[in-house]
Amino acid sequence: MSEKYILALDQGTTSSRAILFDKYGQICHVAQKEFTQLYPHPGWVEHDAEEIWASQFSVLAETMAKASITTSDIAAMGITNQRETTVVWDRNTSRPIYNAIVWQDRRTASFCDRLKADGLAPMIQQKTGLVPDAYFSATKLKWILDNVSGAREKAVKGELAFGTIDCWLSWKLTNGKVHVTDVSNASRTMLMNIETCEWDTDLLKLFDIPASVLPEIIPSSRVYAVSESVVKSANIPLAGIAGDQQAALFGQQCTSPGMVKNTYGTGCFMLMHTGDKIVHSANNLLTTVAWKINNRVEYAVEGSIFIGGAVVQWLRDGLHLIRSSADIEELASKVKDTDGVYMVPAFAGLGAPHWNQHARGAVFGLTRGTTKAHIARACLESIAYQTRDVLKAMESDAGLPIRELRVDGGATINNLLMQFQCDVLQVPVVRPEVYETTALGAAYLAGLGVGYWESIADIQQQWKAAKHFFPQHTADEMAPYIKGWNRAVKASIAWADAE
Repeated sequence: MSEKYILALDQGTTSSRAILFDKYGQICHVAQKEFTQLYPHPGWVEHDAEEIWASQFSVLAETMAKASITTSDIAAMGITNQRETTVVWDRNTSRPIYNAIVWQDRRTASFCDRLKADGLAPMIQQKTGLVPDAYFSATKLKWILDNVSGAREKAVKGELAFGTIDCWLSWKLTNGKVHVTDVSNASRTMLMNIETCEWDTDLLKLFDIPASVLPEIIPSSRVYAVSESVVKSANIPLAGIAGDQQAALFGQQCTSPGMVKNTYGTGCFMLMHTGDKIVHSANNLLTTVAWKINNRVEYAVEGSIFIGGAVVQWLRDGLHLIRSSADIEELASKVKDTDGVYMVPAFAGLGAPHWNQHARGAVFGLTRGTTKAHIARACLESIAYQTRDVLKAMESDAGLPIRELRVDGGATINNLLMQFQCDVLQVPVVRPEVYETTALGAAYLAGLGVGYWESIADIQQQWKAAKHFFPQHTADEMAPYIKGWNRAVKASIAWADAE
């Protein structure tokens, strides 16, 4: 099978991509297409699920055309996806009954507050590893069933299907023949028991979710279907699924307990592999399923930062301070520091370890001398500061210092950000040769599912570092900057609490 390829579908928050990998885990061809972001009300974020499918299918076809290959040249296809984003569709027509509600959406925040006030947070966290927050799928699904006319009645009759984006793509790729999600995505719905890896009846009752809408939970690496929407005569085995952050953890080959990666995408997500042990955090981090391979379930501790690279998009699209995201490094490099300016990008609340869904974005320390370069640098540094908050919480939970941080995602090409990240963490930051590790992880899982790669040990030989960043400033030199960041976060939360 060495002459064949693995195709990874990487369905992200702002774009859909298809990446073709060879036997050595190297990228052969890439196609990418952005799609529309919908903001119908303040704090609401939606996607058109049909547009997601159309964009994903178009890049799939484009990648194959670029490579001059047919479906018979593809050994398997893997899917990785933006997690928690919720789609509900009609089983008969395959048409969504409402826009996809995106993971960033905050419309159910008040309901989550009631869950906490009713003392249900410990039970939810024990069963799911998650905290009651609008981030997760359960309350989004409940909102659709409660607010779309006729939805709950149709759901009770078994006429509706719910899924996260992996599930939606699998449904479309098979013309509705499979309704499945993998265990890593299911663990992000707030409906799955992470010990049994099955839908939890107590949680279904709590959120008033009919079991008939739920997909089957399957392993992350296994042939579960063949595609039927590409070329009828030569279908592709669908053999791997993982939520984007778990896929990146696997793509970085953080497969031993204690290994840590951080993905810099729209948000930032740091995961520590904990093996087959469930580690419940004492520092407001999440416990999540990493993957299930060969009937072995492995877990991770995760810190979620809602706004990472999205703060750069805001500079580009909201303030028009830069023309493209790539311009921020040059602009931020025009000043040696932020001159006391701090940006807290709590556009969708604050994630780990604060979990304040009412906090909002704020800029502190402005003076008449502040320039757009200072603001750009403060936005970049906010990504690194948030990552430090999560890493320190993770170190505390694990009871051991983290020796290095493996990084991936689009923002890692920004050397200024990576060096600052290294300085505030005081640990080496390692950027791999193949930084598209989310798609690579999906490819690896799919390849393992069909025997394209024989074992994880074979895959581990492929991981190579492209660049190491080492601290250029001491912890004492960085301490005042970190103190300023902590003040800014407290001020942002205090502003929200004053409502």
